[in-house]
Amino acid sequence: MLAPYTPSSPPPDLAGDLVLGWTARLGGRYRLVPDGCVDVLWTSTGSAWVCGPETSAWTFALPPGTEAAGVRLRPGRAASALGLDTPGARDRRVRIEDVLGSRVQRHVVEQVAAAPPEERLRVLHDHARRWLAVAPAPDRVGETVARLLAHDTGTSVAALAEAAVLSERQLHRRCTALFGYGPATLRRILRLQRFMRLARRPGAAAGIADLAFAAGYTDQPHLSRDCRAITGVSPGDLLGR
Repeated sequence: MLAPYTPSSPPPDLAGDLVLGWTARLGGRYRLVPDGCVDVLWTSTGSAWVCGPETSAWTFALPPGTEAAGVRLRPGRAASALGLDTPGARDRRVRIEDVLGSRVQRHVVEQVAAAPPEERLRVLHDHARRWLAVAPAPDRVGETVARLLAHDTGTSVAALAEAAVLSERQLHRRCTALFGYGPATLRRILRLQRFMRLARRPGAAAGIADLAFAAGYTDQPHLSRDCRAITGVSPGDLLGR
């Protein structure tokens, strides 16, 4: 099944850096689908992790009753906000101590665990504020690419390079440093996420072919190829989960 969680909008002062915060109570095996983001998360098993950018869906299992909380950084933001070696963290889960040091790891684990469930996100938001206070400004190229692809996943790499005032090779290098992979991969991931959002809308009754077109795919087979390549299952199976 897809991992269930309760999302929450970030505080206004963090909205430029975080997509959302979330809490969850888990138990069993779950599948996560790439979304272009990097999460920092705590679990009641006594661990805290940075989930690097994913290029394909991955599964994990947790004991029944495991509690978790996390904050989700906007695409391209983790490199500067956390000092993360984003391509080195691609398709990996990295302990916070390997990114921000053992002191931060200990404080996150201890302070979030000690907080009441309704306060856990506040604690994580406070940690995020401290990281961001000393972080360099975000790379404007990453912001430009993420903004364009969030609204138009059909934008060509050439058009993205032109908007960023870079050559396609320079754009690929900058995007890899920021997102963990090139702009074409980010476009595929965000397009699949758009398809999933459209399918989840209340009252959505369109067929898969219509949803594929609305999400920016050329046709249903295009969606099917991308969906299987990223998630390992068909679009119908993905929505069924």
